[in-house]
Amino acid sequence: MKLSTRGKYGLYAMYYLAMHDGEGPQTLQNISTVGVPKQYLEQILGNLRRAGLVSTVRGAQGGYQMARRPEETTLRDIIDAVEGPIELSECTASEQNCQRSGTCPVRWVWQRVTDSINSELEKIRLSDMLNQSCESEENL
Repeated sequence: MKLSTRGKYGLYAMYYLAMHDGEGPQTLQNISTVGVPKQYLEQILGNLRRAGLVSTVRGAQGGYQMARRPEETTLRDIIDAVEGPIELSECTASEQNCQRSGTCPVRWVWQRVTDSINSELEKIRLSDMLNQSCESEENL
């Protein structure tokens, strides 16, 4: 399993917005400096806005900003918003996806691994990424 470009770009965009939290709305141009193509970024920010993670401000001084504090935003929130829920197998998403789900000897394995990944993503907050970045810079 690989995280798609969409998921990586969503994390980059949210990290940028968290770094500039409290500085007012950030333009698409500014956010794209993290290496995300502007057209793609607009789609990703739309998903993040619909999920309530980003808000928009219209006008000449408009742009995008955090809708909630970095301490309140988990990596799972971001990944779910841009990728959809992480499920390693279709059978873990719904028992109706597989006729054997009730008797399958490996379904519980996929469910356990899926739950573990989602649990870890819930433990990491956007603020943790900011703090990790600050610690890395201090060690240079």
